[in-house]
Amino acid sequence: METANVSADNIVAYLNAQEHKSMLRFLTCGSVDDGKSTLIGRLLYDTKLIFEDQLVALESDSRKHGTAGELIDFALLVDGLEAEREQGITIDVAYRFFATEKRKFIVADTPGHEEYTRNMATGASTADLAIVLVDSRQGVLRQTRRHSFIASLLGIRHVVLAVNKIDLVEYDQTVFDRIVADYMAFAKDLGFETVAPIPMSARFGDNITARSQNMPWYAGPALLEHLETVPIDSDGLEKPFRFPVQYVNRPNLNFRGFAGQVASGRIAVGDEVMVAKSRQSSRVKEIVTRDGNLDQAVEGQPVTIVLEDQIEVSRGNILVKPEDGPHVADQLQAHVIWFDADPMIPGRSYILRTETDSVNCTVTTLKHEIDVNTFARESVKSLPMNGVGVCNLSLQAPIAFDTYRQNRTTGNFVIIDRYSNATLGAGMIDFPLRRAENVHWQAMEVNKTARAALKHQKPAVLWFTGLSGSGKSTIANNLEKLLHANGKHTYMLDGDNVRLGLNRDLGFTPEDRVENIRRVAEVAKLMADAGLIVLVSFISPFRSERRLARDMMDEGEFIEIFVDTPIEECAKRDPKGLYLKAKAGQIANFTGISSPYERPEDPDIHLRTVGHDPQELAVRIADFLQKRDEG
Repeated sequence: METANVSADNIVAYLNAQEHKSMLRFLTCGSVDDGKSTLIGRLLYDTKLIFEDQLVALESDSRKHGTAGELIDFALLVDGLEAEREQGITIDVAYRFFATEKRKFIVADTPGHEEYTRNMATGASTADLAIVLVDSRQGVLRQTRRHSFIASLLGIRHVVLAVNKIDLVEYDQTVFDRIVADYMAFAKDLGFETVAPIPMSARFGDNITARSQNMPWYAGPALLEHLETVPIDSDGLEKPFRFPVQYVNRPNLNFRGFAGQVASGRIAVGDEVMVAKSRQSSRVKEIVTRDGNLDQAVEGQPVTIVLEDQIEVSRGNILVKPEDGPHVADQLQAHVIWFDADPMIPGRSYILRTETDSVNCTVTTLKHEIDVNTFARESVKSLPMNGVGVCNLSLQAPIAFDTYRQNRTTGNFVIIDRYSNATLGAGMIDFPLRRAENVHWQAMEVNKTARAALKHQKPAVLWFTGLSGSGKSTIANNLEKLLHANGKHTYMLDGDNVRLGLNRDLGFTPEDRVENIRRVAEVAKLMADAGLIVLVSFISPFRSERRLARDMMDEGEFIEIFVDTPIEECAKRDPKGLYLKAKAGQIANFTGISSPYERPEDPDIHLRTVGHDPQELAVRIADFLQKRDEG
């Protein structure tokens, strides 16, 4: 019985010690085939954290998929995808947990290929330290620099420069010294607090968990020793209190709590808190968890906060201390890492998603792209895949945020495609733009309703879209004559006419096409505000820009009219001779030939022009408007 009590006490003591160990999150990164997965596998093996059945399976997989001859291929411990094993590369981010007597660890093995930069950025976003691997035979490569720059950008302040495969250069100190000098010269302006160069062979375990006898010239620590002792940033509790609301928990009429995770700082029962956006305040009545109520909660704890007052709080807001609130703005500057094959284009509409909030956004200015090799700022019109740039963003509604340097959780966002919901990029907020504080919408005493009533009509934006030569302008002209005869007040914006004036500085690149439509949509919005029926006849080839235009208008005001004419028929008509020139290569970026046209998926009016007279089609639109007005 006494033995059982001792055993139980030991277990409790052991669990208590494990709970209070510090946690280090780190990632491995670098160029392709530098040995990232092998390093993690070796680390797990040498720390005896692999079960016997895992070891047996690893030995079997090494014979089947391995690249280490008769030896165990430790990379297979973390290269779990079949495609990874077949190709001998890392594609996805693999996370592994392990612990030693001194510290707990979560390690992210990230891919080296440039096309998987998004995966590397994902792993870096929560890491405290980056192990940047360099192949001793290759030295510092472009991807080494890219990953180091992204690690710096994402707030990592500690780096291990792992000069791997040192066995393949005969453990040569001069090779190690040269690589360290090259890397230090590159990284001196990246803001890392510590850079620890370690020569190693992940395959044979040199300097992984113990000092290697093969390199008597190296006097520094082994990798594991460094990981166990490197200082971890512990200022999270000293930062201002931030509680992004993930969910409003209301199981019954007697309970209303706000669930989420404390992003930084601490909160206690009785403390005064404020809703960041509305600035309404209350006090904390309870801090609820599944295991019971708490007197206080600190950074990293998931809790439900109950307030004394019934104030409005919803997902997307942040609870803060009144004396130290975050920024609330609808315009900001940010660094953006672009993931998508289609470039980021200023003027295009996206969704910006923070920890808890989601809002439509537009890139108003792409200030520059950063060359990851030289840090030079390059003037560009769009941001390519894997590019890092600085841009200004305009949001459809204000959000609450901190700068990324102040708080990684409340200072980051992702950019989402409005149609596919795919993640296109990731951003780190630099600061709010002052113009957001200086410019406000001026309310007018004579408003849209009053102007439209004077004209006895309902404002509308009739957006004609279709290929060049489809008949957009012809149908729109016929419609305007019909509306004018019926006493309606109209104005027509034609693509060619606008390009002779307002948009004469724009060409036909994707970037210029986006800006062309943005400007026209802004003009159409003002004309609708004047109470007019606006006819807009533009190819407008991209769905995202047509969606942007629709979102600018009031509900039911934007009417998308797809003038559907087969390209063969458009080329046969070819009123301006453009198709012949485009096919001959004399016109670049011509829609339907060398530039895509994205057909409307659900237009308000779908006009198939073949076999129909333009006047007949104009009457159909007029009937649609009349029914809308009567409804």
